[in-house]
Amino acid sequence: MEKLSKHLKPLLHTFKSHSTNWKRSFKLIWAASPFHTASWAVLLVIQGILPGLLVYLTKLVVDSLVVAVNSQGSWEKIRPAMFFIVAVAVVMLLSDVFQSLLDMVRTAQADIIEDYIKSLIHDKSAAMDMAHFESHEYHDRLEQATSEGASRPLSLLESIGSLVQNSITLLLVAGLLIQYSVWLPVVLLISTLPAFIIVLRYDREYNKWWRGTTGERRWIQYFDIMLTHRDAMPEVRAFDLSSHFQSSYQSLRKGLRTEKLSQMQRLGIAKLLAGVLSLLILGAAVGWIGWKVLFGALTLGDLALFYQAVNRSQGLLRTLFGSLGQTIKNSLFLDVLFEFLDLKSSITDPETPVATPRNLKEGIMLRNVTFRYPGSERFVFKDFSLFIPAGKAVAIVGVNGSGKTTLIKLICRFYDPESGSIEFDGIDIKRFSVKELLRMITVTYQMPLNYHATVSESIAMGDLESLASAEEIETASRRAGAHDFISRLPDKYDTFLGKIHAKGAELSGGEWQRLALARAYFRKAPVVLLDEPTSFMDSWAESDWFRRFRDLMKNRTAVVITHRFTIAMRADIIFVMDKGEIVETGTHSELLELNGHYAKSWKEQMQAAPEAEAVESRQEVFVD
Repeated sequence: MEKLSKHLKPLLHTFKSHSTNWKRSFKLIWAASPFHTASWAVLLVIQGILPGLLVYLTKLVVDSLVVAVNSQGSWEKIRPAMFFIVAVAVVMLLSDVFQSLLDMVRTAQADIIEDYIKSLIHDKSAAMDMAHFESHEYHDRLEQATSEGASRPLSLLESIGSLVQNSITLLLVAGLLIQYSVWLPVVLLISTLPAFIIVLRYDREYNKWWRGTTGERRWIQYFDIMLTHRDAMPEVRAFDLSSHFQSSYQSLRKGLRTEKLSQMQRLGIAKLLAGVLSLLILGAAVGWIGWKVLFGALTLGDLALFYQAVNRSQGLLRTLFGSLGQTIKNSLFLDVLFEFLDLKSSITDPETPVATPRNLKEGIMLRNVTFRYPGSERFVFKDFSLFIPAGKAVAIVGVNGSGKTTLIKLICRFYDPESGSIEFDGIDIKRFSVKELLRMITVTYQMPLNYHATVSESIAMGDLESLASAEEIETASRRAGAHDFISRLPDKYDTFLGKIHAKGAELSGGEWQRLALARAYFRKAPVVLLDEPTSFMDSWAESDWFRRFRDLMKNRTAVVITHRFTIAMRADIIFVMDKGEIVETGTHSELLELNGHYAKSWKEQMQAAPEAEAVESRQEVFVD
């Protein structure tokens, strides 16, 4: 008894600790699909009652048949038997009908709930700070929530539904067994309990193992991408890395598979021993009732009822405890979903946001900004100040790691500085709504996303809130120097881009970049942030873009991060950054006269250009 109590205490604690998850899951499910959930509950109750009714009708059929057989053809004695047989058939038919209805409701409900939970995960992911995306803990939680957590609320509903349905049937059957002996239901309960405790313990161990191996599963996904993704394949082949990634993939898979099989083996042995114990207890109960029948204490109908009741009860108890175990198992996995959904973002709107200016009149001020990336000890900026005048095109140059791209992230408020402020026309951007702040800004990144859509749709993604006309889209593409190559595509602006579509067209790196610039120009924002906007362009396309640059920036405040001095020289102001500080400021000619960092790099770049041209010329002669 002490051993049983020892195993039951953790069970009661588990129910108590996970009750909050169950409540949240039911609220989530009801919010996703109230009609289907209510229909499902009604059908479950009906399906719980019908099996118990069928067991009782079986006794009445057997007893009435015995009477009919001994009646020597009396219709009065035969008629009850016929009635009960028809009643059994009707109950069986109704059971099938309601089961079909239940399956239909479950199928519809499953899709609705899955889509609803996915939308919650997507919303949470879209709302999180960029800092979370640089944390491995966040990616572990995201992996756990999407791989298991998303499906668990529905699994919990089904397991609790099975629990309710089988409990109703079991109570009806137990009521039938009590008339023979009050201890029969208790014996059946005891016969099934060991198997349940074993499964419950295994589920807890498996959940702990599953959480602990999230990192390994993410590595497996990474190696799989390296071996199958189109973008990775050229370099993997060029450096003959396939066998290396395959070996790493198979090694991790083998380790996880071995650990999982070891757990399954222990579970199988324990369940076998529990099954033997259950069989012995059940055999004793059947022997006792058989003894009663032999000595005439019970009828054949009692025997039939007892056999069906015991057989069904043990099956119901197994299913019941299985559902109970699944309920607890699902609740363990629900922790990861709700942990993810409960994550908080520090980049939030103020209680009373200030209206953003339609156009900047003064400019952008970074005042005494101190910032380092989450989890890093190295400061990117420390008491950093910078003023970007309104309506000016500003170029920021400097070596890699000097903080140029971080500057753009801070202006977009992807991160908040540890101290200091970032101001638009003297107003701290924390006082703006995050959405309205970003409406003021258009950005092109060094590695822009290649959207799989038509050309028109890809450009229009720069501002989905505006009604994109064909003329506006073409104007944006012309400004970015993209119209000429778009005109050569099979369906021009209606051409689908990317090989995800059967007839999709692929673009070069420079063409994708010009499309990204068109997207940025399509968004009519007063602040333009460009991070290496021509890094993938050839010299002809870059030269063409140069000619348009100043006209495009008219009446806008532009910040261009670049390593190309041929772009920087066209800016109104050039800031030279080094180690998170502004070390030089001025126009192109002023910085050359200063003869500092900028002038040195300019001379080196200008000297390198003729040398590169000479090498290309010699190569052409050699080839000829």
